[in-house]
This record gives sequence, structure tokens and C-alpha cells, in this order.
Amino acid sequence: MTTSERLVESTRELLWERGFTGTSPKAILQRAGVGQGSMYHHFAGKSDLALAAIRRTAEVMRTTADTALSGDGSALERVRAYLLRERDVLRGCPVGRLTMDPDVIADPALRQPVFETLDWLRGRIAGILREGCERGEFDAELDPEGTAAAVVATVQGGYVLARAAESPAPFDTAVHGVLALLTARTTHPAPTA
Repeated sequence: MTTSERLVESTRELLWERGFTGTSPKAILQRAGVGQGSMYHHFAGKSDLALAAIRRTAEVMRTTADTALSGDGSALERVRAYLLRERDVLRGCPVGRLTMDPDVIADPALRQPVFETLDWLRGRIAGILREGCERGEFDAELDPEGTAAAVVATVQGGYVLARAAESPAPFDTAVHGVLALLTARTTHPAPTA
């Protein structure tokens, strides 16, 4: 890993653990195991490095989500794969947690990749649900966009509930609850005689 990559990866981890304000340049340098001038050699400052780290975090989240959502199976099975994929629930979502960081939200450049990633996720899930509606997998009343927003909100809220309870159980309950709602919206072919 290059020095620049070590700085970005260290900043990604620290932002997830501590947020923007709690991530000092000194902590970044210590975590990356690089000298004091390294950060300013590769980046204009902490905000520039944080932006690179947030973009990388967003890219990783998109890749991980897309892998689950691109699998084989029905629309419901693909959304199920996304909802039930392995996660470190108690750490929370590395992108979602940034929405709670006032310094990230106050800075349009830092906020942009966070917004774009969550918006992409809603759109990706809505597309899958729309495909399912077009193939007759869901009843005609299903609203793909609203349902996708509910799925993303359930996952993000599930992280919050799990962290508050110091247990993954509330997350699991939330995602299984939204799956039950989706399953109830699937069409069931009439029995053949």
C-alpha cells in the first residue's frame, strides 16, 4: 500500500470510529504509520484527506451493496440478500454514521458523496423492486421508490437501534420486519386445479 493509500484507509477507519472532529491529523499519521509531512505532501489538509476517505468509503459501500443486489434470483431474493448480508452491526454503517457528523453535513464537499451513495442505494433498490413489479413478482400497488426508501431507512435505523441496545438483535428484528412486509406484497399465483 502506498503512503497515500495508508493515509486514506487510516482516515476511513478513524472517521467511522470517531467522526471528523475526533479525527486529528496526529491520529491519522499514527494509524497510518507515516511521518508528519506525509499528509501534506499528498493532501491539501485534513478536509482534503477526509474527502478522499469518504469517497473511498462510499465506493466500498456501493460495491458491497451491489454485489448482494446483483445476485441471481427474484427481486425479493436479491433485496433479501442485501438485507441479510453479513455486517458489523454494532459499528454502524460507515456512510450512514457520517450523516450524524455535523462537520461532514455542514461541508457541502464532504456531504456530497454521503448523499450520493444513499441516493444511489435507494435508486438501486427501487430499480430492483420495479423489475419485480414488471415481472409480476409484487402486487401492482407496490411503490418501488417509497418501498426502497423504507428499506434504506430500516437498515440505517436498525444500526442506530442496535448501537443503542449494544446488541444486533434490534437490527435483525428491523430487517426481518421489512422483509415480512415485502413478502406480504408478493403475488401468489392461483392454485391450479
